[in-house]
Amino acid sequence: MGIINCGITRLQDYKIKHTSKKGNMTIKRFEEMKVWQDARSFTKFIYELTATSQFKKDFGMRDQIQRAAVSVMSNIAEGYERDNNREFVKFLLYEKGSIGEVRSLLYVAFDLSYISANEFERGSATSITIAVQLANFIKYLRVRIPKK
Repeated sequence: MGIINCGITRLQDYKIKHTSKKGNMTIKRFEEMKVWQDARSFTKFIYELTATSQFKKDFGMRDQIQRAAVSVMSNIAEGYERDNNREFVKFLLYEKGSIGEVRSLLYVAFDLSYISANEFERGSATSITIAVQLANFIKYLRVRIPKK
């Protein structure tokens, strides 16, 4: 399911309608959202990455990158559970900042030789994919927010 083509109805009804080649699909829980699923997988990847001996020695770095990764999936969930698109967009913007923070910290980890080039590339590419999903979702929601 792509974020770009999903149709948002009132969030207080806990529904996101999505039209795909397979027909209409209604998302009733944030766990069904592709962007949240990707953020969850990414968070697991970050935790596995930071379980190495290099990261274990650098408590500040490990904790910061883990907190930022968890923040992405948590803010998607919290924003989804809010009762309007304006609030949801606010949380999506927080997430977009957090995913950028994770990507920046991946550079630090790579520069300090905590992670390999492959690990860096995988993490960076995944974070960019999630950032694009978030940006497209924000754009989609913003045009549906009533003007004051």
